[in-house]
Amino acid sequence: MKSKMFLFVLTIIYSQFSFAQKRTNSLDQDVELGKVSWYRDYNAAIRLSEKENKPVLILFQEVPGCSTCRNYGHNVLSHPLMTEAIENEFIPLAIFNNKGGKDLEILKKYKEPAWSNPVVRIVNSNGENIVNRVASDYSANRLYSAMIMSLEKQGKSIPSYLKILGQELSTTIKNHNIQETHFKMYCFWTGEKELGSQEGVLATKTGFMGNAEVVRVIYDGDAIDKTKLEKFAQANKMLPIEGKNDFEWSSNDEDYFIQHSYYKYLPLSEVQKTKINSALGLKESPLEYLSPRQRSWLKKLDAAKNEVLYNQDFFESWDRLGKN
Repeated sequence: MKSKMFLFVLTIIYSQFSFAQKRTNSLDQDVELGKVSWYRDYNAAIRLSEKENKPVLILFQEVPGCSTCRNYGHNVLSHPLMTEAIENEFIPLAIFNNKGGKDLEILKKYKEPAWSNPVVRIVNSNGENIVNRVASDYSANRLYSAMIMSLEKQGKSIPSYLKILGQELSTTIKNHNIQETHFKMYCFWTGEKELGSQEGVLATKTGFMGNAEVVRVIYDGDAIDKTKLEKFAQANKMLPIEGKNDFEWSSNDEDYFIQHSYYKYLPLSEVQKTKINSALGLKESPLEYLSPRQRSWLKKLDAAKNEVLYNQDFFESWDRLGKN
């Protein structure tokens, strides 16, 4: 009886180990795959899609590939929040378009060309397209739009960290309506707290203009117009101030509330810093602005051992913490 139980346990362990091996190692894989851990078996991905009620995001990619393929992996599939979204909101599946075997079978199933530039399809648990295939446009914004549309079509809510990714990406769109303005107030810590809470505000910077404490606000003019922002500021005892060339940045005073919290030990994007600092100042929970991995890191933090990362390069600090 004991031997049968032992064999049963071994079978379970082996099957779990075998299943785990079907994913790529994001820390040691071809650059064309970015930093996403991909499943490599179509049928396994479809089963998981049904089990977890998540769409399958299929990357048809040449591995190793041309410069377009490498750039797609490096520039689109390596942004930390993009990686988080693909791994947590979808079932990520990579199909190599320059291989035979099972890869070629799936290539033929979807009538995708071999030895081609990157293509992304987002499909349901029946393998059917939820949105139009992503091809020809190799920007992060194009992939992001398809991801959002597919989640909305399936009636899923969009996590705040995924919305933040969209705001981050908006600053990279040529001719997008990114604006900048300045407000003076009695205390720029309060100014950052209040202004950072507004929808469309992407970043706040503390500094001085003359003898006045000032907050520089970078905002998306398509999400909030200047008049509305100024009305909010004036209602909170802040006044617009002209000019920007004489703005003297005071980096030590920036993100005051993050500096006095455990969130300073996390790698944070610019928009995340703005929203988290504001939430902390307003005594609200900032957890909604964190990705699943950032939440996991937060639970394990040890102030005596961890390095302050919030004010360091987002991509580099993310990679460094991820390897520990």
